[in-house]
Amino acid sequence: MKVHLFGAVSSPGCANFGMKRAADDGEERFGKPAADFVRHDFYVDDGLTSVSTAELGKELVNNTVQLCANKGLHLHKFVSNSVEVLQSIPSKERLMNVENLQLDHELTVERTLGLEWCVQMDCFQFRIVLKDRPPTRRGILSTVYSLFDPLGLLSPVILVGRQILQDICKEQYDWDSPLPENVIARWNQWKEGLMGLENLKIDRCYKPKDFKEIVRAEVHHFSDASTEGYGQCSYLRLVDATGHIHCSLVMAKSRVSPLKQITIPRLELAAAVLSVRISTLLRRQLKYDNLKEIFWCDSQIVLGYITNDAKRFHVYVANRVQEIRDKTEPVQWKYIRSQENPADYASKD
Repeated sequence: MKVHLFGAVSSPGCANFGMKRAADDGEERFGKPAADFVRHDFYVDDGLTSVSTAELGKELVNNTVQLCANKGLHLHKFVSNSVEVLQSIPSKERLMNVENLQLDHELTVERTLGLEWCVQMDCFQFRIVLKDRPPTRRGILSTVYSLFDPLGLLSPVILVGRQILQDICKEQYDWDSPLPENVIARWNQWKEGLMGLENLKIDRCYKPKDFKEIVRAEVHHFSDASTEGYGQCSYLRLVDATGHIHCSLVMAKSRVSPLKQITIPRLELAAAVLSVRISTLLRRQLKYDNLKEIFWCDSQIVLGYITNDAKRFHVYVANRVQEIRDKTEPVQWKYIRSQENPADYASKD
């Protein structure tokens, strides 16, 4: 077959195969950076990537356009936060004008996989649009899961909405039955708080502009749990040649505690497993040489599980400890003691 039906179930798979085949065939001629961009940084027909300098950006655009054109694909509608890169691209191939990027009072916002990217400020932001749905179990479910947050930047906020939904499920209310006044009041308060998220700005780049050559890169994973939920967050710590240090949030994840009652140590262990799974994802995506990873936990019981080689555990604990041991080393796990004074945190090996 030389043609495919538009809208067929196989269409996305065929499109991805075609893009990867174009990258494989054009790698030798157009270079590995362009091939890797097409191979790894495209989501269907949208490509997102970052380079360290404008020169590399211009070279990448030129080679990628030629690589795609070699297979009959027209790559266009370019957006960049660099005026120099945009000026190197023909005006008809751009999505925005160079003049728009230079005018600070006319901010250009592009929607990227559910996030909003402010091009001039080079930061991510959120635009919350809630449809008018009735305050029922069905309406609350639809609203909570309409918030798209792939990096978990809104985890503390979304977790509260999921806890409200879990409480409704626990009481076994019907899908379209009216809810009690106290539940509706709690729900309306949470929805009103969502509007404040539009003021949240997250820098897209992990490294500040005035940062020198990076000499050390570390990822610190923190996990914690309570009776209401558990989660983790991962921070990238960079050290440059002059000794300056910069930390930035990379990713986070939160989950509500199961309805079936589970002990706090087991919830802490589930949070530790969540950290390990996020670590596996970040190792594939963060392209730093000799990246060091450190895991922080405030449960000595969990650390005892991980470092124990002699004792046999129950199946629930044994399976999760095995997953942690398969992907990390016990020396990577550190203890952090929670205290009332944040400045008095202590850690030990």
